Amino acid sequence: MTINIQYLHMPTSEAMNELLTHKLEKLGAKYDWIVSTDVYFKLENDPTGKNKVCEMKIEAPGPRIFAKSKEDNFEKAAAATLKDLERQLKKRKAIQAKY
Repeated sequence: MTINIQYLHMPTSEAMNELLTHKLEKLGAKYDWIVSTDVYFKLENDPTGKNKVCEMKIEAPGPRIFAKSKEDNFEKAAAATLKDLERQLKKRKAIQAKY
């Protein structure tokens, strides 16, 4: 599985890269049919303080799987996005098991 992490309009974080790569590799081991994952971290203007955005897109057989979350820090945003992706992957695996 190929992992591409990009930081838009902000400095990169090696610690975040390592953490996310580790978690995505575990996900890739569980769902071996994942081809690649694109991750985007962005800062948005939001008066509520939840301006840290994490978007993830998974390339796999069938339609793309996408998740996005906004939180007050990037770790929370990444965790929420990963949780949503895992839920979608479980659904996809259940559908594939039927056929």
